[in-house]
Amino acid sequence: MDGLKAQLEELWPVMMGVGLNVLWALLALLVTWIAAKIVARGINRLGEKGIDETLIPVLETLAVWGTYVIGGLVVLDIFGANTTSLVALLGAAGIAVGLALKDTLQCIAAGFVLLGLRPFRVGETIQFGSTIGTVRKIGLFTTELDTPDGLRISAPNDKVWGETLTNFTRNASRRIEIIASIAYGDDIETGMNVLRKLVAEEPRILAEPEPAYAVRALADSSVNLHLRAWTTTDDYWDVYWSLMKKLKPALEAEGLTIPFPQRELHIVNGGEQKLVDKARTAAENP
Repeated sequence: MDGLKAQLEELWPVMMGVGLNVLWALLALLVTWIAAKIVARGINRLGEKGIDETLIPVLETLAVWGTYVIGGLVVLDIFGANTTSLVALLGAAGIAVGLALKDTLQCIAAGFVLLGLRPFRVGETIQFGSTIGTVRKIGLFTTELDTPDGLRISAPNDKVWGETLTNFTRNASRRIEIIASIAYGDDIETGMNVLRKLVAEEPRILAEPEPAYAVRALADSSVNLHLRAWTTTDDYWDVYWSLMKKLKPALEAEGLTIPFPQRELHIVNGGEQKLVDKARTAAENP
């Protein structure tokens, strides 16, 4: 018993030291966690001070992880670890991991390029490749978008940056193009007047640039009239749908015909069939 008591007396200071280190480490972790929360909230409030909200998610991620790294180093220092050597070791390991995860690093690099050049911002509608959607978040690794049909897409940053980007909402105005097809027997100028009247009755169409009217093509079954008019980006689809809805009744009210292709089947040489496509309008072939 005396030997056990002596051993305990010898180990007691060590155990007390380890216990105190554990308590200090737990306190350091708690402070780190609280500090990370405070940092995250502080960065989120930067949006209220005019900082572009596109930058906030990345800044928040970097700041929070930086806080955790500092807290981890403090904990290691409490237990007497050589943090200088550990940092050097982590740097060497980081190089090896970086080589193994080069695709992931490409996503991070592309994310910084997107944040630096700002080809789009949060809330803007973009298209890259066959993907189209409204930007919700630009992160370190991915860009999140909401598609027009309500899906959430998470695209790797390098894929976004590697494609030709179309930004539908960056400019203040957009051009609407309407094609009105009339029959060959109809009067072209009457058709033009119908388009001019539609434009005059639509207050959301901009006066500048001035709307343009032209004969686009003499197609197989119709004469295609072309309207080009400008409206604000916010009003684009509402104006486009409104014009398309009014176009057919307006043409018919002026006695114009919207043609459609017809197909005639001719019987040649007592049974041999030959299919001939002819551009005949409904008015010409009732």
